[in-house]
Amino acid sequence: MKRIFTIILIFYFLFTSAQTDSVNVKRLKYFIAGNITLYAGTGILLNSLWYKEYSTGNFHFFDDSNEWLQIDKFGHAYTSYYLSKISSKGFSWVGFNDKKSAIYGTLLGMVYVSSVELFDGYSEHWGASTSDLFADAVGASIYLSQQLLWNEQRIIPKFSFHTTYYAAIRPDLLGSNFKEQLLKDYNGQTYWLSFNIKSLANFNNFPAWLNFAVGYGAEGMVGGKNNDLAVIPTESDLNFTRRRQFYISLDIDLGRIKTKSKFVNTVFSFINIIKFPLPTAEFSKGNVKFYPIYF
Repeated sequence: MKRIFTIILIFYFLFTSAQTDSVNVKRLKYFIAGNITLYAGTGILLNSLWYKEYSTGNFHFFDDSNEWLQIDKFGHAYTSYYLSKISSKGFSWVGFNDKKSAIYGTLLGMVYVSSVELFDGYSEHWGASTSDLFADAVGASIYLSQQLLWNEQRIIPKFSFHTTYYAAIRPDLLGSNFKEQLLKDYNGQTYWLSFNIKSLANFNNFPAWLNFAVGYGAEGMVGGKNNDLAVIPTESDLNFTRRRQFYISLDIDLGRIKTKSKFVNTVFSFINIIKFPLPTAEFSKGNVKFYPIYF
């Protein structure tokens, strides 16, 4: 209830400050009611699916900064970026100016992601993580800084995923089906920063949709901090050396491909959160590997 009361206060401030902007009050009311409902519903859903099986106690912190070779931190930054972007679009729809939409949207995005840390902080199985909060702030800052500087996103976080054989070793931890593995199997996740070449380098005759991308991933992990040798089959030919992977590739910014169809443009904008599968070079532990198509 305290968290819901906090977000109600935030929206009350926004409602009163809206008097200085050309804000559609009706849309603002819908926006506030929708977000409060979504915020409350998300909290209830998280509690029932994730936290209810674990006991709660006093709020506390714990250090998970050295787990999963920090892949999970990239996930936090990625999520925070897009929550900030979506929230900012909502404020723009309501009628706030570009600057206020970016600032308010970023703050609202941070409220959403930091709520997860509040849940973790009261759970005796976990704890609030300062490194997670830092990663959340980094993702939000990537969005806000570009909006304030350029009023557009020239550097876009993206995501790609492929299934791995590591999940079969520890399905309880890494997921027993595709949906679970998408969230839990950090061996198959790659996080990217996709740079729009034309807007950043001022190449007038360069394709507006062509980007250069750098990525980060990791492999060989069947545990958070280290691999539990007891769960590794002796006959397995998998490489269980925990290793970081760095990638370079080209990418397509679908958000810069405009068609006459609003529906197609919306679909392009939605799937633009995913890295387009293209030829890629991987660098890991002094080795270089090339993929005709990497996802």
